Amino acid sequence: MKLVRELGRLGLRAVLVAAGVVLATFLLLQVVPGDVATALLGSHATPENVAELRAELGLDLPLAQRLGNLVADLFVHGGGTSIVNGVSVNKLIFSRVGITLSIVALAIVFAVALSVPLALLAALSHDRVADHTVRVVTASALAIPAFLLGMLLIQYFGVQLRWFPVGGSDDGLRSLVLPAATAALAVVPVLTRSLRVQLLQVSSSDFLDAARSAGLPERRVIFRYLLPNAAIPALTLAGLNFAALVGGTFIVEKVFAIPGLGTLMFDSISDRDVTVVQTLVVYTAIAVVIVNLATEVAVRAIDPRYRLAKIS
Repeated sequence: MKLVRELGRLGLRAVLVAAGVVLATFLLLQVVPGDVATALLGSHATPENVAELRAELGLDLPLAQRLGNLVADLFVHGGGTSIVNGVSVNKLIFSRVGITLSIVALAIVFAVALSVPLALLAALSHDRVADHTVRVVTASALAIPAFLLGMLLIQYFGVQLRWFPVGGSDDGLRSLVLPAATAALAVVPVLTRSLRVQLLQVSSSDFLDAARSAGLPERRVIFRYLLPNAAIPALTLAGLNFAALVGGTFIVEKVFAIPGLGTLMFDSISDRDVTVVQTLVVYTAIAVVIVNLATEVAVRAIDPRYRLAKIS
C-alpha cells in the first residue's frame, strides 16, 4: 500500500511538471518577437490580409482560449496542423522521431562506455596522475560547445580519416556515429565526475573491507560490490541529464544535417511554425519527465535503503 501511495505521489508530481511545461511553453511563445501571419504572408502583405490570416489561425483569440486550443491540439487532435506545411504535426514528428531516438540511444551507449572506465580509473588512482588527468580533461571538456565539438569530429574523423560520413543519414548506422559521439561527449564530463565522487565515497565502506578479507579477487570486489553501489546515485544524475542529452542531440542534428526532430525544430523556428514548435517542446518535455520518473522508480526499486525503509 505504501508503494502504491509513493508511485501515486511521483505520478502526480510528473503530471504537475508536465502541465507547468505546457503553460510555460505557451506563454514563452506569446512573447517571441515577430508575427506568424506577417512572416507567412511577407512584409508587403496588407493589414487586412494579415488580420484575416490571424483570424484563420486563431491568433486573435484571447490567451485562455488559445491555451485551451493548444491543450486540445496536443491531447485530442494529434498535435494540431502545421501552419506552414498544412499537415498533421504528429505525422511530421513521427516521420523523424526514429532517427533522433537512434542517436539518443547510441549516445547513451557511448556515454556509459566512456564514463564508467574514466570514473573507475580516477577513483582507483585517487590523488595520483591518472586521477588528476581525468579531472582536468573532464573539466576542460565542459567548456567546449556541442556544435564546436561536432565540427572538430567532422574535420578529423570525417574529412581527414574518412571513417564516417560528414553529414546526412544515407549511410545508416555509420551516419549516426559522429552525431551520437558528439552528443555523448557533452554529458560524459558530468557523469564521470559524479560517478568518481560516488566511487570514492563507497570505497571506504566496511562491506568492501569485509569482501576483501573474505579473499575475494579485487576485480570481483570492484565490479560486484563497488561499482553497483556507486552507480545508484549516478543513475539519478543520468536521468536528470537526459534533458541535456536530448537538447544536445537537437543541436547536433543541425550540425550534421540529420533529418531528425532537431532539424525539424530549427526549421520550424525559422518558419515561425509555432504549432510544430510548441508541440515538439511539450512532447520533448513530457518525455524527459517520464524518463526522470522512470529513473526515480528504478532507483527506489534497486536501492536497498528504500527496501529496508518499506520493511520497517
